Amino acid sequence: MASQAFEAIVEDFEFLDDWEDRYRYVIDQGKAMAPLEDALKVPATKVDGCASQVWLHPTVDGGTLHFNGESDAMIVRGLIAVLRSLYNGLTLKEVLGVDARAEMGRLGLNDHLSAQRSNGLRAMIERIQEVAAAG
Repeated sequence: MASQAFEAIVEDFEFLDDWEDRYRYVIDQGKAMAPLEDALKVPATKVDGCASQVWLHPTVDGGTLHFNGESDAMIVRGLIAVLRSLYNGLTLKEVLGVDARAEMGRLGLNDHLSAQRSNGLRAMIERIQEVAAAG
């Protein structure tokens, strides 16, 4: 189950013919995100397993997940934005029910990311799942 915001990205991707356009689209999604406050870039929010610097700051409000994030790599910042569209606003139970690998696969990302970026994406998804499981 994906959010409406993620479904909009899937629809946009259907109109983009080549991977370079899709890559730019992901980067643009990251550029459109508000930056994470420096005070939130601490070891507790840092995601290990990413080639670049990545911080995720999740919050749970009334059983609903929201998170912001930041990376020093433009494509990773874009991936954070895509993950936000996938997860933000879902209940914790819904978050745990999302097959993120399959959803990201709908965008073709599994086939076009380097092994390091794929590992980083997996680490970000695991962090989000851990937050939802801890409730």
